[in-house]
Amino acid sequence: MDRIRIVDVTDAATLGLLPPCTDPAFDHRTCDYWEDADRGSKAHRPGWLKAPAPSGGPRRTSGFNPFAPDEPAGPAFNPFAPPGRSAVPNPLLDDAGTAVEENPFVPSRPTRPAGPGSDAPRKLALLSRGAGVVGSYAKVLLVDDGGDEQPVAYAQFGPLSAYPRALRTRELYPRLPQSPPPAVITCIATTAEARGRGLALQLVETVCADLAGRGFSAVEAYPEAATSPDATSAASPAFWLRAGFRVAVDDERFPVVRRELG
Repeated sequence: MDRIRIVDVTDAATLGLLPPCTDPAFDHRTCDYWEDADRGSKAHRPGWLKAPAPSGGPRRTSGFNPFAPDEPAGPAFNPFAPPGRSAVPNPLLDDAGTAVEENPFVPSRPTRPAGPGSDAPRKLALLSRGAGVVGSYAKVLLVDDGGDEQPVAYAQFGPLSAYPRALRTRELYPRLPQSPPPAVITCIATTAEARGRGLALQLVETVCADLAGRGFSAVEAYPEAATSPDATSAASPAFWLRAGFRVAVDDERFPVVRRELG
């Protein structure tokens, strides 16, 4: 029996696992269709797979004063502060700067990996906006059919606020529940060779469990009706019904499907 592994997209290595889109003109690794309501594109753009070139000149903070002389980095010397301590010590920190005790007014959260850094490829930066807070916005499903593990399915998801095109779509249907805002699955795609094995359904189930664990009460998707599977990464309404969703807006071209998360 094939072994299945599902991984979060968190760095350049896992970004490289994204399977190719069935339409060669599109590319999951460079798509920003959902992240930009006006200019987002699904196009294949190889240049986006490289880290952005560093900008010229030193990076300045928001408080830079062009009329002040250059100063060395770090805070200015305070003659009134005791040696090795700040002028106003923090009672919750010891001399080494370590927290003395947990703040009882702030609930503890599981530690999540930090984002990939400012030199990450554009798509990785988009998928990592929730890193350190809620986690990645993408997962890849890999299948090992005898020692050769291959990525065969991809899902992109996250909070509604992360996807302006989804926000615009929802504005067309004011009868949809507005509060609390749902999570969304913007992309679910399987390679042509791996279709018909229920792998995308398994991936959606894992995504829904993840989103429920992040505190979302519902998740929506925006399929394209009467469209070839090779021409869309939003799947068909029939697929989402098999995945436990219901039709929330029965539009003949752009329906909305929704699943409550328990």
